[in-house]
Amino acid sequence: MSASAHTAPVPVLSYSPVVLPVPGRPVDLQVRVSAPESGTGLPVILFSHGHGPSNNLSSLNGYAPLANAWAAQGFVVVQPTHLTSRTLSHLVADAAGAPDFWRSRAEDMSHILDRLDVIERTVPRLAGRIDHTKVALAGHSLGGFTAALLLGAGLNDPDTGNVVHLVEPRIKAGVLLAAPGRGGDVLNGPMAQHWPIIGAVDFSTMAAPTLVVAGDKDDPRHFTDAGPDWHADPYTLAPGPKSLLTLFGAKHGLGGIAGYDAAETTDENPERVAAVGRLTAAYLHSRLHPGDPAWQAACEALGTDPDPIGRVEAK
Repeated sequence: MSASAHTAPVPVLSYSPVVLPVPGRPVDLQVRVSAPESGTGLPVILFSHGHGPSNNLSSLNGYAPLANAWAAQGFVVVQPTHLTSRTLSHLVADAAGAPDFWRSRAEDMSHILDRLDVIERTVPRLAGRIDHTKVALAGHSLGGFTAALLLGAGLNDPDTGNVVHLVEPRIKAGVLLAAPGRGGDVLNGPMAQHWPIIGAVDFSTMAAPTLVVAGDKDDPRHFTDAGPDWHADPYTLAPGPKSLLTLFGAKHGLGGIAGYDAAETTDENPERVAAVGRLTAAYLHSRLHPGDPAWQAACEALGTDPDPIGRVEAK
């Protein structure tokens, strides 16, 4: 057990919803903001939720285990409710871009960065505490797909045939959690025809520093028979600098990051969830603060652990 498990808990403030009107969006953009109770010069993590069977996990109300862990480790975490959220399906089913809303999901993050000063003023006790130059992005599952686009991956727009780039230069580093992999012939599962956009991503231009997190038991057979390694494609097919954290025994929920005691988590493992929060925070601290030894120390600790939670490789 890590030494951090014995330290006093860090109080975290969480505020929602912050409502951001966006012209042309079918409903207002709503976000949850979580932050440590104290501290200044705080870096930001934008988080893109996945899809999933539950109503509220795919919204600003999901992923509390990660949001709280990151906030406790000194980040301001901003979680939007994308138009793909099940909480909005009755309102946006016929809206332009349905059902995958791939462009809108990415644009949500740019809208948040455009209004970060508004968010900072709106959330009590947050004004003046954010470092607007230190912004990272994370996403789980479909959120990993969204994050890949903002980190530089190209996308072949199925409607036009044109290659689209939605890279957001204000985002300095990213974390892809159980993200989809490549398309082409490997995209042969039963869900592939319903979500063809998943196979339209080109990782060769995803140049931003990124940590890819994949479970070695995360079998994506509904999309492909390529096996769990498919989720490592964003690492394998993208240029450096990239790191890959492979979690031993982890399935798509990575131990339960989407919610506390979520019934659809098939690999419930609080230790794994804590490790994901700890390791991703260390990676982002070191990427956003050059010279910060957190990531190197975390990797060394993982390498010497007699019963490691996973392994790390880099390029």
